Amino acid sequence: MANSDRWIVHKFGGSSVADADCFARVASLLEALPAGRLAVVLSACRGVTDALLGLITLAEQQDDAFREAIAGLRERHAQIAEKLLAADSGRQYLAGFDRDCQDLEGILRTVKLTRVAAREVSDLIAGYGELWSTRLFYQYFKERAARPGAVQWIDARRVLIVEWGSLGPAVQWPRSHESLREIVAEDFAGTLIITGFIASKARGVQTTLGRNGSDFSASIFGSLLDAREIHIWTDVDGVLSADPRRVPDATVIDSLSYNEAMELAYFGAKVIHPQTMAPAVGGGIPIWIRNTFAPHKAGTLICAQPQSALPVKGITSIEQIALVNLEGAGMIGVPGTANRLFGALRDEGISVILISQGSSEHSICCAVPQAQAARAATVVRAAFERELQEGQIQSIDVDTDLAILAVVGDGMAGTPGIAAKVFNSLGSASVNVRAIAQGASERNISVVIEGRQATRALRAVHAGLYLSPHTLSIGLIGPGAVGGKLLDQLASQSERLHREFNLDLRVRGILTSQRMLLAATGVDLSSWRATLAEQALEPDMERFVEHVHADYLPQTVFIDCSASDNVARNYPQWFKRGIHVVTPNKKANSADWEFYQQLREARRSSRAHYLYETTVGAGLPVIQTLRDLRQTGDEVTSIEGIFSGTLAYLFNVYDGRTEFSEIVRDARHRGYTEPDPRDDLSGLDVARKLIILGREMGLPLEMSSVKVESLVPAELVGSAPDEFMRGLSRHDAAMRARHAAAQAQGKVMRYVGKVTAEGEAVVGVVELDRQHPFANIALTDNVVRFATRRYCANPLIVQGPGAGPEVTAGGVFADLLRLAAYLGARL
Repeated sequence: MANSDRWIVHKFGGSSVADADCFARVASLLEALPAGRLAVVLSACRGVTDALLGLITLAEQQDDAFREAIAGLRERHAQIAEKLLAADSGRQYLAGFDRDCQDLEGILRTVKLTRVAAREVSDLIAGYGELWSTRLFYQYFKERAARPGAVQWIDARRVLIVEWGSLGPAVQWPRSHESLREIVAEDFAGTLIITGFIASKARGVQTTLGRNGSDFSASIFGSLLDAREIHIWTDVDGVLSADPRRVPDATVIDSLSYNEAMELAYFGAKVIHPQTMAPAVGGGIPIWIRNTFAPHKAGTLICAQPQSALPVKGITSIEQIALVNLEGAGMIGVPGTANRLFGALRDEGISVILISQGSSEHSICCAVPQAQAARAATVVRAAFERELQEGQIQSIDVDTDLAILAVVGDGMAGTPGIAAKVFNSLGSASVNVRAIAQGASERNISVVIEGRQATRALRAVHAGLYLSPHTLSIGLIGPGAVGGKLLDQLASQSERLHREFNLDLRVRGILTSQRMLLAATGVDLSSWRATLAEQALEPDMERFVEHVHADYLPQTVFIDCSASDNVARNYPQWFKRGIHVVTPNKKANSADWEFYQQLREARRSSRAHYLYETTVGAGLPVIQTLRDLRQTGDEVTSIEGIFSGTLAYLFNVYDGRTEFSEIVRDARHRGYTEPDPRDDLSGLDVARKLIILGREMGLPLEMSSVKVESLVPAELVGSAPDEFMRGLSRHDAAMRARHAAAQAQGKVMRYVGKVTAEGEAVVGVVELDRQHPFANIALTDNVVRFATRRYCANPLIVQGPGAGPEVTAGGVFADLLRLAAYLGARL
């Protein structure tokens, strides 16, 4: 037979034939297809099969409400018929429907009397839905007469002969082929309308093909008709790479092999059931999964040799799993232990979903449905009762509330690094793996995890394998000068980062000392200021943390742009929860030594990252340079520099002609100082930076270790800011004299901090030669000089803008992107 003359099978599920509009849509879709032979398999209208099974339950409970339920089914189909069929056809259809209702009511009266429905009775009742939907559609499609060729209705019970066994319904192929030849002429060139779901046993008794039986019907008829391809029409665009309810960025898979589709289906993906594919697989018939409501979309092709460049096709999960673990030294080297374990479970009818055993044979575990966990424990303990008593088996444990996550793809075979990405993604998301299984085909990597972490794990692995954007759930604390600029920078770059690097930087919370903004799907950064003002809540740190650190998002980062010691004290607890921290806040790294040790230990014992480049030098790479020197084996002898952009400006501008207090007043007006200039003039900010650098050198520095020269006169320390500004002028003469003395020696004054390898730390005003690197800098530059074993004759210098919200925010943004790269984003 020429390929163009071969049948094409189209199957439409219940959602595709839910109402009159759906019937019309299906008819139009079929009429638009190229000329050729079509076999159309229909399910019952949506919800009808469940309603029919509900009738049985009512009858078994001796509840006469089944009569009203039958009337409701009739009314629903009558409404569809009234809209679609001509008057005579409609009356004829409903006459047949009424006969079915009489038969159905008679069967249910018998069930009511006996209070139980045998399997054959249930199958008979459940199959009415397909009879009703196909008769209606057959009449409707024939009346439209918009497609060439005849239209023939096929009652699948007259064709499909099956026998139920332990593996489900087995098709009796010779008899089914013979029955089809008797009903459908060999040269028939029109459209067959076929009932899905139902079949007959060899002795003529009606049966069904089980749940998803209409898919099975399509596959069987595809094989019987030697079809060119099979189209399964649903209400989704194809097979998705993950459950879209859990992974919103899940994408349609372009093509799958039969084996990939069966693996995904076995582990819970909404594909078609593995068993239903078997007839198509045997005949090498391609299967398309397509959307009835979007027929223009390509869908997913399932075939023997798919053309796809993706090594991983999908990630799916099974919930409500229990893990049975058998452990004991007496198992080592003893044949038959696994046979006894699985034999005991088989005899009890308990399904084993996954098996994992270490090569030492010291333990073996298997996953079973949680509903069967208690029985499984009892059965296994009974099977190994003697070994437990004699100590050969140490324990038989059952852990519940677990889930299995499966990563599927033929392309994983022979591709190094896939497993590493899976486990790295899980580890980075703080998801603990309880058991691992991978077949020799390398088509599937399965892991057992805690059920409550299933969504987080799905999203983490999906992103880790680049099937969806890397998403960071971000909470920003302190949207002031630096934090506000950072949010503006994120607003301007988020779309580009998503487009070019598949990176989703999702700000889900903003916290200030007076208000809090929470957003489930992310704050609209184009209007964050207005939203914070209009929709803010009372600040609540605990609620803020719980919201941003959502279980279903694999990575959480807090960006602390405050200068709060109270906020910094939370870092260790955040690290323990796997929350990353990016910050320009110096309080944590310059806090007391005991807290600093706790901070470092909490970070080291977790998988959280801690980035704080901007605590010294704003956007300059000061800390990274220091780390690179030490990690490559260099010995740092000293670090000195101008670490305050404000003080750099003051001493660059001060020339002795304009009073120092006036320069401070002008700098405050320009926004170069803190609102209270004493925060800059005290030297404590520089001292904190020196402590941070000293600790990076391995020195146990405290604030008390640093000799600080404050430029705040003692009598003005406790005064109000404005009073301080007025009183500062009384000390101009001393500063003027100091400047004149330096100038007389051909030197300049600079405010410098220095720390040595011996632990000496000094902050204060120094006089430097005019040729000194610190003497010739831009107004607000920071400059840091590293003297090391390698850089001794000519020290290494890092110089550039070291202050200002824009550059500091840019440095924080760079740390955030660095974090994203650490977590697997392709930047």
